[in-house]
Amino acid sequence: MHPTTKLLVLFCIAAAAVSSSTHAAVTGGGDAALCAPHEREALLEFKRGITSDPTGQLASWRRDGEQDCCRWRGVWCSRRTGHVRELHLRNVHANNTFLIDDSETAPVGQISPSLLSLRHLVHLDLSVQELQGPTGHVPEFLGSFKKMRYLNLSCIPFIGRVPPHLGNLSRLQSLDLSQSNHVFLSYGAHLSSTDISWLTRLPMLRYLNMQYVNLSLATDWARVVNTLPSLTALCLSQCSPQSANQSLPHHNLTNLEDLDLSENYFVQPSASCWFWNITSLRHLNVRWSSNLYGQPPSALGGLKHLQVLIYSSNRMGTMTPSMRNLCNLEILDLSENFLHGNIFEMLPRCSPNKLTELHLEYNYVTGLPRLIGEFVNIVTLDMSNNQLTGHIPSEIGMLNKLAYLDLSNGFPYVRNEVIAPRTPIVFGGSKKSAYMDLSNNSQTEENQLIGPIPSEIGRLNNLAYMDLSGNNIGGVVTEELFANLTSLEKIYLADNSLKVVVDPECHHLFSLIGASFASCHMGPLFPAWLKWQVGLSYLDISSAGIADRLPDWFSTSFANVSIMIVSENGINGSLPTNMKVMTSLTRLYLDSNQLTGQIPQLPVGLDILDLSRNSLSGFPSNFGAPYILELKLYSNLLTGHVPESICGLQGLGILDLSNNHLEGEFPPCFQPTDPWILLFSNNRFTGKFPSFVQNFKGLYILDLSWNNFSGRLPLWIGELVNLEVLRLSHNMFSHSIPTTVTNLTRLVHLNLASNSMSGVIPQNLSSLIGMQMGNSPTSFPSNTLNMSVFTKGQELNYHDTRIFDMVIIDISSNFLTGGIPEELVTLHGILSLNLSWNDLSGKISNKIGAMQSVESLDLSRNRFYGEIPQSLSNLSYLSYLDLSYHDLSGTIPSGGQLDTLYEEYTHLCTMAIPLFVDILFPITVQTTVHQIIMFKRQVEIQCSSTLDLQ
Repeated sequence: MHPTTKLLVLFCIAAAAVSSSTHAAVTGGGDAALCAPHEREALLEFKRGITSDPTGQLASWRRDGEQDCCRWRGVWCSRRTGHVRELHLRNVHANNTFLIDDSETAPVGQISPSLLSLRHLVHLDLSVQELQGPTGHVPEFLGSFKKMRYLNLSCIPFIGRVPPHLGNLSRLQSLDLSQSNHVFLSYGAHLSSTDISWLTRLPMLRYLNMQYVNLSLATDWARVVNTLPSLTALCLSQCSPQSANQSLPHHNLTNLEDLDLSENYFVQPSASCWFWNITSLRHLNVRWSSNLYGQPPSALGGLKHLQVLIYSSNRMGTMTPSMRNLCNLEILDLSENFLHGNIFEMLPRCSPNKLTELHLEYNYVTGLPRLIGEFVNIVTLDMSNNQLTGHIPSEIGMLNKLAYLDLSNGFPYVRNEVIAPRTPIVFGGSKKSAYMDLSNNSQTEENQLIGPIPSEIGRLNNLAYMDLSGNNIGGVVTEELFANLTSLEKIYLADNSLKVVVDPECHHLFSLIGASFASCHMGPLFPAWLKWQVGLSYLDISSAGIADRLPDWFSTSFANVSIMIVSENGINGSLPTNMKVMTSLTRLYLDSNQLTGQIPQLPVGLDILDLSRNSLSGFPSNFGAPYILELKLYSNLLTGHVPESICGLQGLGILDLSNNHLEGEFPPCFQPTDPWILLFSNNRFTGKFPSFVQNFKGLYILDLSWNNFSGRLPLWIGELVNLEVLRLSHNMFSHSIPTTVTNLTRLVHLNLASNSMSGVIPQNLSSLIGMQMGNSPTSFPSNTLNMSVFTKGQELNYHDTRIFDMVIIDISSNFLTGGIPEELVTLHGILSLNLSWNDLSGKISNKIGAMQSVESLDLSRNRFYGEIPQSLSNLSYLSYLDLSYHDLSGTIPSGGQLDTLYEEYTHLCTMAIPLFVDILFPITVQTTVHQIIMFKRQVEIQCSSTLDLQ
């Protein structure tokens, strides 16, 4: 359990302890007195205020049912008098999920004032419901229950102010007004209070939780809290109080044990905070207070009872010596604190040492010292995302209670997906409770763990999770290293220099659930010992040097695998014909191998399949995976027509069939519900622009380039309002560019090059706001793209979302006429503009210098005339310019980037000729400059030999 979660549990325990004392005198049956008729009517009236009860929480509250309301669900009565004493109406599913689905579980309605008839009520719990009513406000009448000891209104989406009438509940011992993050995000507003002085009238209050209640204007909050001498637990997390440095002349909080001030914004020295003087504290959480800086004061050493200190995401810098005195400390979280120096020397070194959890992640710690072996009670050690170097110390084997060890530099990922959350399986010394992660310890190239895996790791016989990935660890890993690790369930050794050699018959060592050996050497034969790991749900053996066929036990032994990555090996032969028995499989990556033959029927639960970069030649007659979301078959040897069986894939979001030999028209029955990306480039598809695309309103990317499509582009293309990348180049499309293309306001990449388009460039280009600086709109998360861009005279390949950063218009090699629309210059986010090889004419606007982001500008092979725009010198990022083959005149633009190019590279050509043959300049240069190419720092000037030098 993460320490933050543990602290929240402690708060819940505290609240439960407060309320438990009221249970002794109440009952719901036996020989107890019956409930009072007027109280029964009050409860029925309350139920009438509930408009929806999805789980039937109040189903037993019926006039024609059980007459004794003390037997109704959630109702507790006095055995002696029959009066209703407690109402336990918390959402029945609130403890099952972190964020409840209100529409499915929470009763909806309002809190009826009929409850005022329950004059003996001492306990009211309405938490995690939607009982905010039409006004959304906390009912003021709740302050009228004179005997109330426990009131829980948490996670009801109230808005507005906290009513000060609650201060009338003079016997109150527990008050929970906390608002969950879910409520805040869902409703856009939450409770607030500018004056909490009403709390001073609650002298018996022991538990107070006002998480997410806005206290930004409650300037005297600390003074008010200090007037509550009975308080044992206080949570003001995410309340935005102004500061924690209020001067308190006397501390009355002598019973306070649990204090949570996390996720506030205190801009002040840590030493100025008032809470360090509360010597009764056992649990202190100031996580994510953002701007507390400097060391805590020496008073910290006086918190002798402190068991949990969560001080993460602040700016401590260096450790404070006063921590050595905290001999009762069990959980210490100092993550994200810019810590450096000798950390372990400053930790409690008491005997016995009670420290069980230590979190130092996201700091600047450079090494794991040998004295780590002294912390023998450590269960959780997290030093991830530091600057660790050197060897893993052998003393790590002395931590025989170790349950969680993380020395990584990030999470393990599967194709941009987190696959192993950093959560220990169990805490408290269970034999299946260990988690070890030493992965990817490098913030710079040199900062990586080195050497072999120490054999002492084999002593950690409770270890269930081990991650050494992303380091420079070498050597050979055999079954001997793991001989005593019988509890091992997850092992991640990816991206090291390891050779993994395990006896093929070794099946008694462990029962793995997850394993990654990516970039380790396991070949050339397929590792046969994996046959016995039938419980695997995640397996990554990509780039493992395997040059073999898939074994005949592949489908049956891996029947429970959910995610499998076998990419970038030399696996040959055909896919198993019985893959459909792998019913647990959801993601399969077999790309970049040498697979041949037909694609078989797929597992029914598959949602991602990548078979790209193989030599597969045929589609299945029945895909068998109706819910597949992502299908990548590019760069294979697929031939013929796309079969109609693809029409059964109704859930497709990404389909990539590019770089094959497919021909004909796409099946008209192809109608997936809401595809995001369609990539069909570099095939032999024919016919008109596919009509089925008209229904794909959620399409982000459409690539039909390098095919044989023909005809005019449809006007309805402007209805695809989410399009960000449209690539139709190298086809036979004709007629004019539809004016509706300017409706594609999210467009960042437009390529219509090498078609037979005619007419003029559409006006109203300023509507393409996605091509304006800072307006690239994409939030698309996929790292699964396969596209190329031609710019600066070269082709660049992209396999991730950086394609959306390449803001491009390329309409070259068509038959377009007319001039360059003036509005084109408003698209100042464009990086590459190519209008070459058309029949465009007129003058080049001097406003072209406003396109400040342009790096590549190609206007060559048209019929432009007039002067070269002097504003070209404003294009400070320009690295490729082609204005060749025009009737341009005037002086050479100077200044900025152009001066640099002229001055440094004119020596590359030797003929002393004017820049333009028909104009004599007052100066001469050494060449006719037609094209300037600069990529990064490499510049070349290309000299023309085709001019008629008369």
